[in-house]
Order: sequence, then structure tokens, then C-alpha cells
Amino acid sequence: MYFNFNSAEPIYLQVAQQIEEAIFTGSYHEGAQVPSTTEISRDFHINPATVLKGMNRLVEAGLIVKKRGIGMFVAEGAHAVIVDRRRKAFYQDKVIQLIKEAKGLQISEGELVDLIKRGF
Repeated sequence: MYFNFNSAEPIYLQVAQQIEEAIFTGSYHEGAQVPSTTEISRDFHINPATVLKGMNRLVEAGLIVKKRGIGMFVAEGAHAVIVDRRRKAFYQDKVIQLIKEAKGLQISEGELVDLIKRGF
């Protein structure tokens, strides 16, 4: 994990994003235990309440589950949830913008498809 303490992005969001990325890439598999709030706060010198706030975002999103007295674990189906959300974001953030730019450059749908195939 890496945290940018000079970033405008709050640390608790960085905590949530780092754990989500680890789930997405398979570093934390479904059912696997994620590092505890104490471990992360100790290892990276982050306030435990800040770490917990980030982890609670993942609990609310259904990506991790708390097991009282044991720890936090990657929820079943978490990877699929992340992939689905990222696909939707990809469409909104990238594809729509690409189409808008292509229209501005007077690139036809067929030409755009050809360019994408060439890039693949």
C-alpha cells in the first residue's frame, strides 16, 4: 500500500481505494482477511479512526465484511461488484468522451471502430 500524504484526496479515501484495488487485482481474494485497522495505522502511521473510516466505506459498499472479534474479510462477489462498477465508469468516463471527441473530429462510427480494432 502507498499513501500520498500531500494529496488533496483524503487519506480515508486512499485507504478504501488501496484495498479495493487489491481486491480487483486479486491480491485479496474473496473470503480472504484484509489487514486490520491496527496493522494499517501502525505500518503507515495513519490515525486508526481514519483507517476505520476508509474500511467502513468498503463495508457499506458490500466489498468487505466485519466478523466481530476476528477481523475484516473480502465479501463474496466483491470482485464482480468492482468489475461491474468500473465497467460502468469506463463507459461514462472514457467511451462517452471518446465518442464526443470523435464526433468533433468528424470521425465516423465505422472509422472509430476501425481505429479501436487497430489499437487492440
